[in-house]
Amino acid sequence: MTYAGGRVIHDADSHIMETPDWLASYADEATRSKMNLDYSGTHSGESNDRLLDRARADHADPQYRAEDEAQLMLRKNWAATGSFLAQDRPRALDLLGFRSQLVFNTFHNGRLMNAEHSGDLDLAYGMAAAHNRAIVDFCSVDERLLPVGYVPLADLGRVEAATTEALELGCAALMIASACPPGHSPSHIALDPLWATAQDAGVPVVFHVGGEGKPMNRDYFENGLPPVPDFHGGDGNFRSIDYMSIPYPVMQTLAVLVIDGVFHRFPRLRFGAIELGATWLPGLMKNIDSAAEAFRRNEERLQRLDLQPSEYLQRQLRVTPYPHEDAGWVIEQCGEDVAMFSSDYPHVEGGRNPLKRFDRSLEAAGVPQSAIDKFYGANFVDLMGAALPASIAAA
Repeated sequence: MTYAGGRVIHDADSHIMETPDWLASYADEATRSKMNLDYSGTHSGESNDRLLDRARADHADPQYRAEDEAQLMLRKNWAATGSFLAQDRPRALDLLGFRSQLVFNTFHNGRLMNAEHSGDLDLAYGMAAAHNRAIVDFCSVDERLLPVGYVPLADLGRVEAATTEALELGCAALMIASACPPGHSPSHIALDPLWATAQDAGVPVVFHVGGEGKPMNRDYFENGLPPVPDFHGGDGNFRSIDYMSIPYPVMQTLAVLVIDGVFHRFPRLRFGAIELGATWLPGLMKNIDSAAEAFRRNEERLQRLDLQPSEYLQRQLRVTPYPHEDAGWVIEQCGEDVAMFSSDYPHVEGGRNPLKRFDRSLEAAGVPQSAIDKFYGANFVDLMGAALPASIAAA
C-alpha cells in the first residue's frame, strides 16, 4: 500500500536537495567564474559536508535501502529516498503513490533572488539558466516529476527570451520571486510577454518561499531573552516570529498583478503560491475588494476590471496551506477551487504525516467530497494545465 492509499493525489510542493556543485556544474563558464560559494554551495560548513557524505554511504547500503518503504515519511532531507539521487526519485514516487510532484530546489531561491537584485544581470540570468538546466535534468528520469524553472524579472528586455528558454528546456512551471524586482513593478506592461508566453503554453507562474527578499527586521528578535532555535535545532531557518512575515511580499505582488490588470488581460494564466501558507488569502481577498471599492472612482485601472479583484484570485490563483493550518477553513472562506495538497517532500517542515493532518482539517470543517477531491487533485490539474502530461492528468 502506498502512502496515498490508492487515492488520486497530486503533490504541489516537493524538493531536491542540491549538492554543493549542483548549480556550478550546469553553469556556463562566464557565470561559473562569478559564482562564489554563497551561490554554488548548499550550506557552508563541515557539518553539512559530513551529512552529505553520510547520506551517500547510506543510500549505497542495501540494508539502509531495505527500509525505504518503512521509513518513507520519517527520513528527511539528505536521508530521504530520492532527495538528491535522481535515479532513486521514481522509487520514492512509487512509494508515495502521488500521481505527480511539482519539484523545486531547496537552497537556491534566495540566491537566485539575490543575484537578480545584485546589479549584475548577466550573473542573474546565467544562474537562472543553470538552475533550469539542472532541475530539468533531475526530473528527466520520470514524467511524473514536474520541474520548476526560474525567470528573473529584473531586465525587462531579457524576460521573454528567458521564459522561452525555460519552456524549451522542459520546465513545467515558471517561478518568479515574490519580492518586487529592482526598479519596476512585477505588473510592468513590458512583462506582458512573460504572461502571454506562459498562458499560450498552458504553464503556470508560481511563487515559493525563499523568494521574499529582505528578511524580517532583525531588531524584532532582540527581546532581551535567549535566542530561540528553529525547528531544525539551529538558527538558519524560520521561527515563529519571522514565519509571520512570509506571506506579505506575495500578497503585495498579487495585489499589483490584479489591480494593474495582469489577471484581467491574461484570464487563462494560472498562478500558484507554494509553501507560503494560505490563511492569509481570505483577508487579502476582502482587503483587495475594499481597496477597489474605495479607489475605483479615481482609478481607471480599477474601472477596467470586469470582476471583483477577489474573483480574479478565485479564478486564477492556487495556494498550498501548510499542514498545521486549517485547510478546511481556507476552503470555506475562499471556495473549493483554490487550495491544493502539498507534502514538502523530503523536508522536515512537511511533517511525518501531512495527509493525516489535512484529512483531519477537512473533516472537521465538513467540506463536501467535491472540495476534498479538488484539494487533493483537481485544483492541481487546473493549475498545471498543458504542462501536466495527458496520461497523468487523466489517471
